[in-house]
Amino acid sequence: MQLGYTILYVDDVPATLEAWEQAFGLTRKLLHESMLYAELDTGQTTLSFADRVFGREHFTDAPTRASFDGKPALFEIGLLTEDVGAAFAHAVANGMESINEPTEKPWGQIVSWVKDPNGILVEIATPMG
Repeated sequence: MQLGYTILYVDDVPATLEAWEQAFGLTRKLLHESMLYAELDTGQTTLSFADRVFGREHFTDAPTRASFDGKPALFEIGLLTEDVGAAFAHAVANGMESINEPTEKPWGQIVSWVKDPNGILVEIATPMG
């Protein structure tokens, strides 16, 4: 078993795709002609965005459909880089909301957090060990 992709459900796929490209320097893999689905190349795992209403329509049970209403569930996407300070500053300068500035943790990792316009929490950190 391996993680193939992550899909984040958003209200505006093209705007989210553009925001993540600009803020994090990620490369667009796909923007479907319907504008309801997009992918970014992050290495081995694809990061995808899908329209919230489009995603909701995949499910018929009320509890799952209801999960598409409101803000995203509590989770974060972790992006790794050797230069957290520069990546954090670039992300904030390009529309991400600053949550925590880069800080060195007791275990030696440098971490920071931003939030995208959809409320998605993104950790920008150095690789572990």
